[in-house]
Amino acid sequence: MHGVFVVSADREKQQGGVCIAQSLKIPREPRTGEFDKIIRRLLETSNARAVIMFANEDDIRRVLDAAKRNNQTGHFLWVGSDSWGSKISPVLGQEKVAEGAITILPKRASVDAFDRYFRSRSLSNNRRNVWFAEFWEENFNCKLGMHGKRPGSLKKCTALEKVGRDSSYEQEGKVQFVMDAVYAMAHALHRMHRDLCYGYPGLCPRMASIDGKELLGYIRAVNFNGSAGTPVVFNENGDAPGRYDIFQYQPTNRSTAEYRVIGSWTNKLHLKVEAMRWKKGDRSLPPSVCSIPCRTGERKKVVKGVPCCWHCERCEGYHYQASEFTCELCPYEMRPDVNRTGCVPIPIIKLEWHSPWAVFPVFISMLGIIATSFVIVTFVRHNDTPIVRASGREMSYVLLTGIFLCYAITFLMIATPDVGVCSLRRIFLGLGMCFSYAALLTKTNRIHRIFEQGKKSVTAPRLISPASQLAITFSLISVQLLGVFVWFAVDPPHTMVDYGEQRTQDPLSARGVLKCDISDLSLICSLGYSILLMVTCTVYAIKTRGVPETFNEAKPIGFTMYTTCIIWLAFIPIFFGTSQSAERMYIQTTTLTISLSLSASVSLGMLYMPKVYIILFHPEQNVPKRKRSFKAIVTAATMTGKLGQKGGDRPNGEVKTELCESMETNSDFIN
Repeated sequence: MHGVFVVSADREKQQGGVCIAQSLKIPREPRTGEFDKIIRRLLETSNARAVIMFANEDDIRRVLDAAKRNNQTGHFLWVGSDSWGSKISPVLGQEKVAEGAITILPKRASVDAFDRYFRSRSLSNNRRNVWFAEFWEENFNCKLGMHGKRPGSLKKCTALEKVGRDSSYEQEGKVQFVMDAVYAMAHALHRMHRDLCYGYPGLCPRMASIDGKELLGYIRAVNFNGSAGTPVVFNENGDAPGRYDIFQYQPTNRSTAEYRVIGSWTNKLHLKVEAMRWKKGDRSLPPSVCSIPCRTGERKKVVKGVPCCWHCERCEGYHYQASEFTCELCPYEMRPDVNRTGCVPIPIIKLEWHSPWAVFPVFISMLGIIATSFVIVTFVRHNDTPIVRASGREMSYVLLTGIFLCYAITFLMIATPDVGVCSLRRIFLGLGMCFSYAALLTKTNRIHRIFEQGKKSVTAPRLISPASQLAITFSLISVQLLGVFVWFAVDPPHTMVDYGEQRTQDPLSARGVLKCDISDLSLICSLGYSILLMVTCTVYAIKTRGVPETFNEAKPIGFTMYTTCIIWLAFIPIFFGTSQSAERMYIQTTTLTISLSLSASVSLGMLYMPKVYIILFHPEQNVPKRKRSFKAIVTAATMTGKLGQKGGDRPNGEVKTELCESMETNSDFIN
């Protein structure tokens, strides 16, 4: 049989056998490079180093030579059949490549009678063997006469040479089996003759007509002691009991190698492992596996039809190794452990006070709270001074309350989420802005109505008293509170852990974010009403931009609203543009809190810091002004309309100057 088989040394758990990684056939007429191709094929399963060869001597030698050419000396562990045995010719010139090769030969014994017989053979007494003369020339390296079979030999045979004396002699290994085979045939014919011919001498007619099947039955039935003294029997398949000697081609102390018996097989294996030698005298058994064991966290993907060969595939992403052959996905709130042999809970994080994302907003808020508190204290201490009274004390305190809440919400946004914190976030998130812009809207609306009414009649408009202004302001604020209470009823506040926000490709970096269950839509709805108040207030600020600078706070309110709109226009793309970012929680929280603080700072700085400055550093300016009657306001409103029509022909400064001079000539301003 011409074949090469690569065998993995993986032991099958139930059968205790070996596993074939691949089977290759040596062509009967191999082409150039065929054996190099075989070696390359064997290296495809490089961990399967054991190679069992059923091949003739020439093919064995060429396989070894190909391994040497491909620099694979010492890589393969050769196992040869009895065609290799203990022969020198397959390993001649390939000793290093063949080191450690294990071969087998049928267990044999030297037949002394055959040695005596063969040594006594000569040219004169063995003429019946037509090949004996050729053997004689080969064995003694001489030539028989002019027509000898060995051309080029100068030595002439004398016919007096003696086998074993004038040449080396070793009994051929299969002599015993040839003799036993001849005796088996003889015993079978003898028994057949006895059964069929009943003592008739020679070939009887009945025996002359038998077929091969009948003779085979007699051969399988023989049972005798062979030439080596061992029983000769055959099983039902016609095979003799296996008796083998196991050899290993080992290096010796003489820097050469030789075959040494390391075990035998007679119904079972007897192996002297301690007698085995491998490359460089190593005694440890070298491994030969088709596939190395997979590492922890890898599954086996078995090669179809070869149970001992597999590819190792790592369990990727959020998968863990559920069994030897499968990877499974961890539950959503979990991730694989370091070894990917199980799942562990994903760590839960929140915005910490010491985080850079929190430090800056908290710093701004603390400064804002201190500044707001300072303004409130200053106003309270100078509550009855003209500049505080002219600012509208009641509305100022409402507005300052809203500014204070805008700063304070930062601490609620960074605090550890729980039901209480989430409830307070819902209440105060939009409430501070609502307080601020409800008060500013009421103020700008009052100014607008006064001047619009002044254009029509000398009668003062309704709802311009401080009490009316407070009622309007708190009516607007109540809408925000009503919306919050409806939100509480529909969706009670609670916390949640968002595992999707920071679910990175690398599970080790994954985090669950503890936060209040407030969606972006809910946030917009909460702030939406306050933003609507802000936009409406901005519209009134634009409408009252022509009011004289000496009249109330129209101009500062206008500048406040323009700046605030710019802040919130910048807030929207930053807040929603980072919705897919892994840092979403940090960016959105920081953006929201800073936007609220900046809005509050703009209102505080433009509306109240100039007043505080006058109160503290220029008290001489904090004196009563001449009061102006509503009639003066009507005159101012009328002139505002007329001069506004002339604005296209006259510079704006001249218009304002003339209007102010006209107002100064009137008396009694209604506060």
